[in-house]
Amino acid sequence: MPAVVLVGAQWGDEGKGKATDLLGGDVDYVVRYQGGNNAGHTVVIGDQKYALHLLPTGVLSPDVVPVIGNGVVIDPGVLLSEIDGLAARGIDSDRLLISANAHLIMPHHKAIDKVSERFLGKAKIGTTGRGIGPAYGDKIYRVGIRVQDLLDPGILGQKIEAALAEKNQILTKIYNRRGLEAAKVLDEYLGYAERLRPHITDTSLVLSKALDEGKVVLLEGGQGTLLDIDHGTYPFVTSSSPTSGGACAGSGIPPNRLTRVIGILKAYTTRVGSGPFPTELLDEQGEWLRQTGGEYGVTTGRNRRCGWFDAVIARYATRINGVTDFFLTKLDVLSGLERIPVCVAYDVDGTRHEEIPMTQTEFHHATPIYEELPGWQEDISSAKTFDDLPPNAQSYVKALEKMSGAPISAIGVGPGRTQTLQIRSLL
Repeated sequence: MPAVVLVGAQWGDEGKGKATDLLGGDVDYVVRYQGGNNAGHTVVIGDQKYALHLLPTGVLSPDVVPVIGNGVVIDPGVLLSEIDGLAARGIDSDRLLISANAHLIMPHHKAIDKVSERFLGKAKIGTTGRGIGPAYGDKIYRVGIRVQDLLDPGILGQKIEAALAEKNQILTKIYNRRGLEAAKVLDEYLGYAERLRPHITDTSLVLSKALDEGKVVLLEGGQGTLLDIDHGTYPFVTSSSPTSGGACAGSGIPPNRLTRVIGILKAYTTRVGSGPFPTELLDEQGEWLRQTGGEYGVTTGRNRRCGWFDAVIARYATRINGVTDFFLTKLDVLSGLERIPVCVAYDVDGTRHEEIPMTQTEFHHATPIYEELPGWQEDISSAKTFDDLPPNAQSYVKALEKMSGAPISAIGVGPGRTQTLQIRSLL
């Protein structure tokens, strides 16, 4: 049975939560495979809006098992706060499974993240300051603390002592900040251990058995393709791999068990944080997109940078991820425009580029080459089928599909759970 990957095809914030929720009734497991609480999904059910940061969106579907995979870095305080927040709204997280191999975000990670970003000044990356980068750094440096360490107080205490022996030197001697007390950190994390213990398991084994039994597994990434540590706009990227390849490494599911890769595309483009953004609009049109689309970060609350649709990026996402289907979101936001520019290529110092330029310098110098498509005036938020869309809206979707290189199989026409047009099955 299928293991389906859901990836952001731009710089994140494309509406992956809505797509995951759409599929929730047809899947048995929803797996978050990378990132930390620097990402977020918004799901609207009826008149209720849910903002999720660490929990997979499957937690909102009573028949789905939500899984936090080994590729995620977990701030246990944030996770428990999120669980408690859902419980207060009548949604339990008892089904949640957490990989024993996932890494923990520790207080020293958050402290170093915040002070180092301030230290960079104008050269800052745009980190959320939540400790994600330093936690991944320690993972790669092989000095990280994992979820399974919560189950062994002796090992946990030793690892915290060893970590702070180095990290406190950095905090005090480089950044002139107060060091952390190992005993206090240990007490705090042992408290988390008691609550998280029932959820900790070998999730790779669980998922393998589920696929053997014919269950459907949906893997959801945070962020987007252009924020991938290897394939994104480095160094203005996240610290993990939200692309489809990262889904395998971050879940323990091998590539030959993946059957579909669904790319989530917004009908225009947004970005949070620093870094190149060729189609960014720094005028009233950009502000109109921000206001009309409600473009504010789920996790950070920061204004998202807004621009027109970038087909160069969409083609890149198709190639990097092996996208089999696209889910186009927020088409309704464009209603009311007379003409809609779409970036079809870049100009870099007089040379036309149909694909993303190879070097960081070239990408920073890229200016969009636009084609304008006719807009539509009708409100499309109540459309139920593709044929319900105005002719110009249909033409816009077909043009984006051709430019992007993969079929658009679903379209979001509003934030609600039912405001989705499904053209063909995504499973």
